[in-house]
Amino acid sequence: MTGRHGISSSRSRAFPRPVRATVGRAVALLVGASLAVGCGVVPGVTGGDGDDGTITVMTWAPQDTNATNKPGMPALALAYARWINSRGGLNGRELHVLNCNERNDSVTAAKCAERAVDEGAVAVVGSYSQHADSFFPTLESAGIPYIGGYGLTAAEFTSPLSYPVNGGQPSLLAGLGRELADKCGPVSLVRPDSIAGDELAPVLNSGLSAGGHAEVRDVLAAEDATEYAAPSQRALEHASADPARPGCVVPALGDRTSTFMDSFRRRGEDSGVRTATVLGSVDQTVINASGGKSGPYEGAYITGWYPVASDKRWDGMKKVINTHAFGDNRIDPADAGVQTTWIACTVLRAAIESIGDGEVTARSVRRALDNGLSIDTGGLTPELSWDYSETFAAVGLPQLVNAEVTLQVVRGGRLVSARTGFVDVTKTLQRAELR
Repeated sequence: MTGRHGISSSRSRAFPRPVRATVGRAVALLVGASLAVGCGVVPGVTGGDGDDGTITVMTWAPQDTNATNKPGMPALALAYARWINSRGGLNGRELHVLNCNERNDSVTAAKCAERAVDEGAVAVVGSYSQHADSFFPTLESAGIPYIGGYGLTAAEFTSPLSYPVNGGQPSLLAGLGRELADKCGPVSLVRPDSIAGDELAPVLNSGLSAGGHAEVRDVLAAEDATEYAAPSQRALEHASADPARPGCVVPALGDRTSTFMDSFRRRGEDSGVRTATVLGSVDQTVINASGGKSGPYEGAYITGWYPVASDKRWDGMKKVINTHAFGDNRIDPADAGVQTTWIACTVLRAAIESIGDGEVTARSVRRALDNGLSIDTGGLTPELSWDYSETFAAVGLPQLVNAEVTLQVVRGGRLVSARTGFVDVTKTLQRAELR
C-alpha cells in the first residue's frame, strides 16, 4: 500500500489485535465488577428511572463545526422520544433525551460522557464521534451502554458496552472494495489524516484483494480543508496510470467529500476515472446539490448499511419525522446518521420493553442486550443480537454483529439499488489485515 503502513506513536492503535481486544473486554468487565462489589452503588453511575418516572438517555454528535456535522442524529432522537411519549412512553415511563454537541473535539466528547453519568443516563443512543478514546473510558467505568454508534472507530466494535447496529466503516469499505475490484483499474483512496482515517485503507484493501486487485493508493487530506487541489491531483495521477483500464477514486471525507469533488471534477472530467464512495460521505441530498445526473457522482458506486431511502421499510421512520419533528430541517430521512439513530432507538425500545415492570437502569439495559435478546428492525438490518461470537473476535471486532451492506449506484441523478438485498462481507472482513 502506498503511504503509511502503520500508525504513528502519537495515535492509538486503530484496530487492536484479537488478544488486545480480549484483554480490554476483560478489564472493562472487571472494572464494572469492582465498582459493584467493592464500592457499592456509586451515585450517578448505574443510571435509572428519574424521580418523576422518566427514563433518561443521551445522544451526541458534532454540530456547527468546520468538519463533519450530524445534527440530524440528535434531532431524530428527540422526535423519536416525542413519538414514544405520545403513545404512553416505554412501559408507562416517559423517555427523556439529552442532546450534547460533541463538536468534533476530544475534550468535549469526554465532557458529553461525563454529563451522561451525572444526569443518570441509562444509555447513549444513536451517536457520532471520532473520539472513542475520550468517551469510552467514562462510559465503561459507569457501566453505560453505547447503542448504535455510527461505526467510525474500532472501539465501537471492541468495547463490551458497545452495541453497534451496523458494520461501520469496515463493512462499507470491504463491500466497496469487493465491488470495485471487478470494475476499476488503479484505485485511490482519499481520506482524513486522522485516527479514524487510519483505519480505512486496510479494510478497503481487504475487499480489493478478495477480488484479486492491487492495493489502493492511500492519499491523506485535512478533514476540514476548504479545497483539495493537491489530494485531487495525487489521486487522479494514480487512478489514471493504466491507460488500458481507467481507475477509480474513492473519497471518504464525510461532509468534506463534496468539497473534494469540486476540486476533483476540474481535473478529472475527461480522464475516464470514476468515483465511488460510502454512504455517509454521499447521500441523495449531496447528489442533488452537485448537479444530479450531470454532476460528478453519476455512475458512482456507493455502499450503504441499509436499504435505499425510498424503500418502504423506512415508512415508519418517515411518519414519525412528519408528525413529531415539527418541520425540523436538520432531519434528512436519507442521511445514514438519521437512519442509524432510528435503528438504535428501536434497539433501546426493545431492550426496555423486555425489562417490563423492572427497574430500568444502565445495568438492566445491558443485561437485556447481553442475554440473547433478538431485535427485529423491520428488515432494515438482519435481526440484531449481541451474544458473544467468535466470528469477528479473531480480527479484533468482537461486538460486530451485522456485516451486511447494500450496493447502490447513481443512475439518472438518483441513488438506486445496484443489487437486490444485502451483501454479507463477513468473509472479506475476516481476511482483512486490520492493525
